[in-house]
Amino acid sequence: MKRIAAFVLLVACSVACSIPVCAERENRSIGENGIEARKAAKHQQKLVKKNAKKQRKAMKKAQKAQRKAAKNTRYRTK
Repeated sequence: MKRIAAFVLLVACSVACSIPVCAERENRSIGENGIEARKAAKHQQKLVKKNAKKQRKAMKKAQKAQRKAAKNTRYRTK
């Protein structure tokens, strides 16, 4: 009887240890998930702003190059 109880206890411990850590982390409280969601949203917003700034700079550079090319062609035709 003691052997069976020890065997059952051993099996239970081995099953409990085999649960992955990520599965344990999923069962967090709602508040922690809310905080993470806000952090992720803030990070995403930062990336969007950064990309928009890069795009604005590229558009300004392209417009400047276009104006310069148009200016050069006017002087060549005269």
